Amino acid sequence: MCEIRTQRLILRPFTVADEATVLSIHSIYDVIRWLSNPPWVPMETLAQAEEWIDRTHERHAVDPHQRTLAIEVAEIGTVVGAVNVTRLHRLDGGFVGEYETGWHLHPDAAGRGYATEAARAMIASAFDGGLDELTIGMWPDNEPSAALARRLGAEELGVDDDPWYGGQTLLFRISPPHL
Repeated sequence: MCEIRTQRLILRPFTVADEATVLSIHSIYDVIRWLSNPPWVPMETLAQAEEWIDRTHERHAVDPHQRTLAIEVAEIGTVVGAVNVTRLHRLDGGFVGEYETGWHLHPDAAGRGYATEAARAMIASAFDGGLDELTIGMWPDNEPSAALARRLGAEELGVDDDPWYGGQTLLFRISPPHL
């Protein structure tokens, strides 16, 4: 898994040295409530952070399109969040070639454009790597992520039943001409 550099960021694989940062970010309810289905359980231990990091590497080993990369601010060498491309599995059975992209930041890093810069670079890398479309799905009330998807030029598909996680989701789609 290679790193991606932008003007201000280094997107790189997480390492064991990032455990404390992963724990810090994933122990904040206002971060994790956007990442998956309830119940949202904050991370509590460094061992859980290490397991999370290990899972990111395992997913990449299974499918090289799947990547979860640390968002490191190059100037200060601090990890402020994560950006990913993940394989989607439909609730009605299996994988049909769909991938999603997503991002999350520590709240202290919000509002500086890091998520937009990281997502744009990750999406471009995914397209360069052979993917021709990505889904961006979120809880319908996640306005900050919806605004970011719009800044990326993603096509808004509206709120619909989520075929991957269940419930209602605000869906976007992005392909190379839109980036």
